[in-house]
Amino acid sequence: MELIGVDIGGSHISAAKVKLEGRIASFDSFQEADVDTFGDKESIISAWAEVIKKAAGESTAYKVGIAMPGPYDYENGISLIKDQGKMASLFQLSVKDLLAESLGLPSSHLAFTNDAEAFLVGESYAGAGKDFQNSVGITLGTGLGSAIKVHEVVKDAKLWTAPFRDGIAEDYLGTAWFKKYALEQFGVEISGAKDLLSSDVDSGVSIKIFETFGRALGEFLFPYLIRLHAEGVVLGGKISLAGAHYLPTTGAYLETMGYPVPINISVLGERAALIGACLPFVESDVC
Repeated sequence: MELIGVDIGGSHISAAKVKLEGRIASFDSFQEADVDTFGDKESIISAWAEVIKKAAGESTAYKVGIAMPGPYDYENGISLIKDQGKMASLFQLSVKDLLAESLGLPSSHLAFTNDAEAFLVGESYAGAGKDFQNSVGITLGTGLGSAIKVHEVVKDAKLWTAPFRDGIAEDYLGTAWFKKYALEQFGVEISGAKDLLSSDVDSGVSIKIFETFGRALGEFLFPYLIRLHAEGVVLGGKISLAGAHYLPTTGAYLETMGYPVPINISVLGERAALIGACLPFVESDVC
């Protein structure tokens, strides 16, 4: 029985055959596509199924592990996403049953996992989190994803709404913060963190913005690292790709606070969630 790992976001899907052996993961037949999830349920399910079928190729005996953002009834595969615009037509429907029917599979061959959990589980199994028994997983991008791992248990931490400074964590740790801070403090218009690496932006400005972000990340992480006795942090998402420019500041802050830990950038990228999504089908202890 082959495993197909799937990572579904608000506008994108990726899928691949996943082989797990000896805490090493390999991938084959990687597929991805942009999907308009503002449409009706039939068009969304059809688009997702098409990508999964391409990943499966000629195989007819396979199971599908799906990493999906919340809110979701993951056990039953029912969407609880209501007020985000995206996927609204699937609200309170069994995506599990709809996809299984479209794929011609029994619903027992599909499993759903929170995307933040899937990321940290995947990196813990075969990536940047291998050496940590207790860890915090953070994905930095348009939004803030988070998960915690304590020994074998990995859970979505839902820290994006955690109170932080004069707002919530996501106000300071995402693309929107970079855009707002660059414009308000320096009069620079950017679309995200990656623009700060362009020669069009003054390097002095970029350094100051990244240092400010790095400090905020350290302040945010510190209490959770202490509380969980975390041995390290696993960092993913698009903003992690610029980690070299802000993580020294984050590390310096944690050292000043007396709790320096390694912050490892994801080595698996989006493939981490594909691994984590498949692991519910693997019986052995994986973390």
